[in-house]
Amino acid sequence: MLAKSLRPPPDKHHGLQDIELRQRRRELDLIANEETRALFIARSKAISAVRRHLDDAGFIEVETPILQPLYGGALARPFTTHHNALDRTLYLRIATELYLKRLIVGGLERVYEIGKNFRNEGISFKHNPEFTVLEFYEAYADYDDVAARLEALVADVAANVDTSASEIDFTAPWRRVTLRDAIRDATGVDFMAHRDRAALAAAIGDRLPTADRSWPQLVDDLLSKFVEPDLQQPTFLMDYPVELSPLAKAHRSEPGLVERWEAFCGGMEIANAFTELNDPDEQRERFDAQLRLAAAGDDEAQPYDEIFVEALEQGMPPTGGVGVGIDRLVMALTGRRSIRDVVLFPAMRD
Repeated sequence: MLAKSLRPPPDKHHGLQDIELRQRRRELDLIANEETRALFIARSKAISAVRRHLDDAGFIEVETPILQPLYGGALARPFTTHHNALDRTLYLRIATELYLKRLIVGGLERVYEIGKNFRNEGISFKHNPEFTVLEFYEAYADYDDVAARLEALVADVAANVDTSASEIDFTAPWRRVTLRDAIRDATGVDFMAHRDRAALAAAIGDRLPTADRSWPQLVDDLLSKFVEPDLQQPTFLMDYPVELSPLAKAHRSEPGLVERWEAFCGGMEIANAFTELNDPDEQRERFDAQLRLAAAGDDEAQPYDEIFVEALEQGMPPTGGVGVGIDRLVMALTGRRSIRDVVLFPAMRD
């Protein structure tokens, strides 16, 4: 007798069919369903392949704080907590970006981190409040360089897992289209021709709710509603408005835009990247603009991080950086339609 078994196992012949029970009681799902065990073994192999690929490319794995005195690196609402001994408010990180770029400043020229981020936002088939992210940063690279690196990375990962259930072809090169063209082709709206909130709202008309939405939020709404669902095969959407990208470098030839792309497949974003802004004076101005958005009611605006700006004043080399959603990447690789399928213990209502 090695352990008491006081409850009967799930029916091995029929398996455990109740989807909600499978997600709430993953141990029962793993006992009953061989497919579930294979899926999470595939997830583990995918993460191992990511590490191996980046290690072989000369990147070093690092760890940065999860509890942060100031959240940043993304446009999102944080979870807030309190440190009793220090008597101060802390935040669960929404991204690792600003700490990783400080390591670039310190001379670690290729770094990556795989870990949990936390965003206090809605739950859906592609959103979980805690999620696993890979972020990697490479000095002396730009957004074109890291796009090629992501293509190679994902192809390598796909070669190490069973992708037979997926209809996505990850073979490089992936399609590239500008965000402006993608939205204009889908909706007829040219957001760069309507550079204030009222004009853009008028151009959108009744196709989207526009009340209480800022200009950058309206652009993001157009992308999410009319473009993203149709991006099934891997696609880079290139060159975003500066208002959506306070940490990205200004575009070298297109005023008002920055060198940023987002990668999509399976109708969802799987990665986000910049040529990183390394001018401390411009970064201060960008943070000031985010403060104005926050004052106008945008609760996802990027807070002002003076420590990060001071780090940039030490001098950060030209850098390309990428964030990859591991959960969504596994969804795409394995043909799953819900993030709950690829997270062992997803967040659920009581």
